[in-house]
Amino acid sequence: MSDFKLDILAAGDCAFDLCSFGEVMLRFDPGFGRVRNARSFTVWEGGGEYNVARAFRKCWGKRSTVVTALPKNDLGWLVEDLMMQGGVDQSRVIWRDFDGLGRNTRVGLNFTEKGFGVRAALGCSDRGNSAASQIVPGETDWDRLFGQEGVRWLHTGGIFAALSEGTAQAVIEAVKAARRHGVIVSYDLNYRASLWKSQGGKPAAQKINREIAQYVDVMIGNEEDFTACLGFEVEGLDEHISEIDPTNFKKMIETACREFPNFKVAATTLRNAKTASINDWSAIVWAGGDFYTSIPRENLEIYDRVGGGDGFASGLIYALMEGLGPQTAVDYGAAHGALAMTTPGDTSMVRKEEVEAIIHGKGARVIR
Repeated sequence: MSDFKLDILAAGDCAFDLCSFGEVMLRFDPGFGRVRNARSFTVWEGGGEYNVARAFRKCWGKRSTVVTALPKNDLGWLVEDLMMQGGVDQSRVIWRDFDGLGRNTRVGLNFTEKGFGVRAALGCSDRGNSAASQIVPGETDWDRLFGQEGVRWLHTGGIFAALSEGTAQAVIEAVKAARRHGVIVSYDLNYRASLWKSQGGKPAAQKINREIAQYVDVMIGNEEDFTACLGFEVEGLDEHISEIDPTNFKKMIETACREFPNFKVAATTLRNAKTASINDWSAIVWAGGDFYTSIPRENLEIYDRVGGGDGFASGLIYALMEGLGPQTAVDYGAAHGALAMTTPGDTSMVRKEEVEAIIHGKGARVIR
C-alpha cells in the first residue's frame, strides 16, 4: 500500500465528513422509451454534487450534508422528501419563496433517456430560473459551517459553476473558505457545452475553472473536461472522444499538476462506449507523483450510465478519507461507478460490501 495520505481534519472535530455544494434536480426517466413520446415517467432526485453526498451516506456510511436551494412548493418538498430517503442532512438548504407560477424560482428538471444499443443516452434539461441557479455569494455562512460546525471535505463541480455568474462566484467563495479552514476540496470539472453556451462558452469556462482550480486538492475530470475547462490538450484525442491513449492522458495530468501544484490528486474515468449498453470502463489516479490504474472492465454491461462518474468520485473520496491509499481509492471508485450504472436513476443503490465483492472478483455471485 502507498504511504500517500491527505492531511484531513479529524472526524471527531467535525459535524460532517463531507459537504456537497450544487443543484439537486428532479430526473424524469421514461425507462427504455423516449422522452419525446413517453406517457409516464419514474421520478428520481439527482445532481452531480448531491449524488456524491448521498452515496457517502448510503453506501459508505459517512455523515454528509448538502448546500443547495429549493422553492417552497410541492416540487421543492418532493426533492426534500427524496433527499430524506438518501439520509443527507438538509440543514443548509436555502428555501426560496414561490410566486405561484415559477417566474421567480422553480425546481430544475432533467429528462434523461438511458439509451440502448446503437441509440445513445440523451438528456434534455429544463432548469432555467431554478432556485439553485440563483445562489450567489453571501447566502451561506461558510465560516460557521467549516469553522464552527466542522466539515472534513467539500465536493462541488463545474456543472453547478456553469449555471450562472452567481453560482460561479459562490463556488469560488466556498473553495476559498474551505482553504482557510483546512477542508479538503474535490472538484469534478464535468464540462457541459450546453450549460456554458449562455455563459460565454469555453473561454468563460476556462476562466472560471482555472480560478477555482487554485483551491482544489482533488481534481476529477475526463479528457474532455481537462481540455475544455482548463485548456490542457490530450494528444491522439479523436473528435468524439470515443477512445484515448492513457499514456498521452497521463502526460496531460502531469502538465496540469505542474501548473497547479496545489493538486494533490488528479483522477479520471476512462470510458469507451462501444454501444449505449456495452462500455469499456476503468480509471486512473495521479497521487504523490505516481499513477495508479483501476481493474479494467471490458464490455461492461450498462443499465443506466448517468451517475457512473459520481459513483467513481464518491468511492475515490471515501478511500482517500480513510487513508487506504491511491490504488485502493481508484479501485473503490471504479468499482462503485460500475455498480452505479447497473441500476436506474442518478444515485447509487449499492452497499460497501457489494463494491468490495466485485473488487475481489466475486462479480454477480449471490452475496449472503
